[in-house]
Amino acid sequence: MKKQEKQKKREDDQRWTLADRLGAETEAKLLAKKRALAEEEQRRRAAEEARRREEARRREEQKSFAELLEESALDWRKFK
Repeated sequence: MKKQEKQKKREDDQRWTLADRLGAETEAKLLAKKRALAEEEQRRRAAEEARRREEARRREEQKSFAELLEESALDWRKFK
């Protein structure tokens, strides 16, 4: 008999979800925190991407004539 009671109690415990155990207020706080962290991560990624683009633009501006000529796909032999 005790075994059946323990098994029934386990089944009842398994039916509870995390939201049921924590309560609505705590669940709402956790969801808000999750959203805030996701937004912060998105802002961080956008800032990092902007920094990379700016750095690439600066490097492009600072290239010497020799570097630009070396990167060029033009071949002077064709225009001879």
